[in-house]
This record gives sequence, structure tokens and C-alpha cells, in this order.
Amino acid sequence: MSAESEASSLADGTTVFSIPARLKWIARHNPTGFRPGERFVDEVASEPFRQLTGWRHTHVLEETPLADGNTATVLDDTVETKVPVPGLGSIFAYRATKIAGDLAAVDRLVQYVGHAPEPVRVAVSGATGTVGTQLRALLTTAGHEVISLVRSREQVGPGARYWDTEAPAADLLEGLDAVVHLAGAPIAGRFTDAHLEKVRHSRVEPTRALAELIAATDSVKVAVGASAVGFYGADRGQEVLTEQAAPGPESQRFDGTPATDNLAAIVRDWEDAWEPARAAGKRVVNVRTGLVLAGGGGLLPLLAGVVFTGLGGKLGSGEQWFPWIALDDLLDIYHRALVDPALDGPVNAVAPLTSGVNNAEFTKVLGKVLHRPTAIPVPAFGPVVFLGKRGAEELALANQRVDAAALQQAGHRFRFTSLADALRHELLKES
Repeated sequence: MSAESEASSLADGTTVFSIPARLKWIARHNPTGFRPGERFVDEVASEPFRQLTGWRHTHVLEETPLADGNTATVLDDTVETKVPVPGLGSIFAYRATKIAGDLAAVDRLVQYVGHAPEPVRVAVSGATGTVGTQLRALLTTAGHEVISLVRSREQVGPGARYWDTEAPAADLLEGLDAVVHLAGAPIAGRFTDAHLEKVRHSRVEPTRALAELIAATDSVKVAVGASAVGFYGADRGQEVLTEQAAPGPESQRFDGTPATDNLAAIVRDWEDAWEPARAAGKRVVNVRTGLVLAGGGGLLPLLAGVVFTGLGGKLGSGEQWFPWIALDDLLDIYHRALVDPALDGPVNAVAPLTSGVNNAEFTKVLGKVLHRPTAIPVPAFGPVVFLGKRGAEELALANQRVDAAALQQAGHRFRFTSLADALRHELLKES
């Protein structure tokens, strides 16, 4: 299921989810079950699910006294349905971990900044992607106002502004405090010249145009841009890569001239495109993201699917470093970067180095979480079939021992430093 639209009111709003086979799950809030701040109820209203399931979900928030004289809120979920729902317990375990983690992360911002951060009005590009959707939810939970930058005029409305990536309107960012730039064509894919050109074209020039606009917009004080650990090159061996490490080398063409179509060169130019905003005195944070563990999209569902068949093992030698980060931790880094002046320039968004694993260890832990064997190795030529030689070298077999030095120096606390815990959370294996 994926959300198409959210309810505008917990009293009588409607949320619509799309389901494969062009079906819709429409949940309507029942006004008779609504008590402001205490209780709301949603019921499935679309067929055939209404007749089949009779689904009714009651959310109750109850104030509870604590032994120290303070109070806490207990969130109680009750689902009434005609049919048993496999995995419902693990879904609510995920929700509980997510909600508690979000609130704790917001509280930690006070420790980082020294005071409660003021709410900001922030524009987010790529707001419908795996990271963008979750980041928007976290930011609004924390009290910020999120404006989505959309590339279709049909999507313009409350909370969304039209963004021409090549020539953004002069007033696009008017009245906003910050920008989070996530948009770009997926890097994963067969590394043909056409694919790499698409990756470059979707990132470098749109970022430069946005940076120039930020420089010219007085209200915008900070920009947080997506980047990638691909900045460091495909294989740096055992070298520990902090934010101060040099970028990966450019590849060479047959005539000896430097090529700019490898991933390190693209990411370097992507970060350099922010220079107009930096030159104008804006605080710019480049989030060099590792391999994101997200159950709802990206790399993890693919790897989990292969391992679940029992045919997934280590890739090649398995000795290549796997710089992972849990999705929730990545969201916390973006949130902190928005409000904490301590973060400036490049920031490695990876789990602490003490939690680092190579590909063989990652595969082993994933197999344990899924209760599947991982004894059959995948030969190094296997990824070449799907990604091409360059794609296999720069993605599947990449070796980057990245250290989250800037975050640790800033006293950042991660939600997940255990790989097994992160995988159990994202793959709904909590209980």
C-alpha cells in the first residue's frame, strides 16, 4: 500500500491508499468516535474491503501519571476486523518504535542546539520519494511547515509549489527559511553513457539553478542537499574516509584525458554546484549518504528478496565495506542539519564506524533476520549482468570504509547502531 492522499482532519477526513491491481483502500474518519486530543477512529469505506474486512481502527491517547509526578501519554491501538490479519503485531511494533524514536529524536535537538529550535518553513524537492515522504512526515510531526517542490503544474496546491528545474521562478522560495534538495534520477541502473548522463543532468544543473536562487532569496538561510558516499570513489581499500578525505579519482579516457562520467566525478560536481549559495553566506550541508536501509524502497527490499529465496550470499569476495545507515537515522540527520549551525559542509550519513560491516557480514546478518541460509556466494561477474562492468564496480562491489566523523564530533546520537536491529525494524521483524 502507498498513500495517495492524507486526511485533512482526524474528525471526518479521508485517506486514500493505492493497492496493486488498481484497487483503492479508502479510510474515512468517523466523527462520532472523535474526541480532540484523545481519540479518533478510521473505518475502511471502499469495496471489496469494507464487506470483506469490516476494518475499524480506534486510536486512543491516554494521559498516564508517572511515579516521579510527571505524566506520559500512552497510545493505544485497537483494530476490529472480520478476518485475521497476518503480521498485524509486527506492523504495530514498527509503529511503536517509529513514533517513540521520532519524539526522542526531536527532544535530542534541544541538547544539540542548546534550546528548542524554532519551527521553520522548508521547501523539499523529491518529497514523494522513499526518503522525502518519510522526512516530510518527521518534519511536520516536529512542528515545521513543509512546502513540496513539484515538477507538474497539476500537483500545485496548498503546500506545493511548481518548480522548473532548469529555470526556477524568481519567487519560488519567497518566505521560506530553508531548502532540502533530494530530487534526482536514481543512480542504480546499468551504467551506460546514457544512464550516467541522465544522473548527471538531473543533479548538477538543477542544483546550481536552485543554489543561485537561494543566494538571491534573503529569507532562505540554510540549504541541505543530498549527496552520496560515491564521492570517495569505487574502491578505497581499508582507508578510513572522513569528510576530509579526497574525492575519488577521475577515470581516464583512451586518449588520456580525464573522464567526468564516473560516479565520484558526478557527485563532486553535484556538491560543487552549491557554490553560489555558499558564496552568498548561506549555510550549506551536503549529506553524503551511505547505503540506506529502508523497507519501503531502494536497496533493502531487493537484497532481502534475493536472500529470502535462499540463493543470496556474499557478493564476490565479500570483503568490500558496506557503509549502511538506517532510514530513520538519515531522517534525523536531515532534520538536525536544518536547525543546528554545528553542521556545515559535508556530513557522512553512515552508521558509526564501530558498527561497520563488510558485504559478507551484512549478508550473514540479513540471513539471520530473515531465517534464510546465505551459504551460496554470488560470483563477482553476477552484478555485471545487470549493472554492466562500471555499474558493478561502482555500486554492487564498491568498497568504501566511511566514517561519520562530523556527526560524532557534534555528539550525534544514532537510533540504530546495531545492523540486526535496523534490519528487524525495517523488515517488520520486531515483536
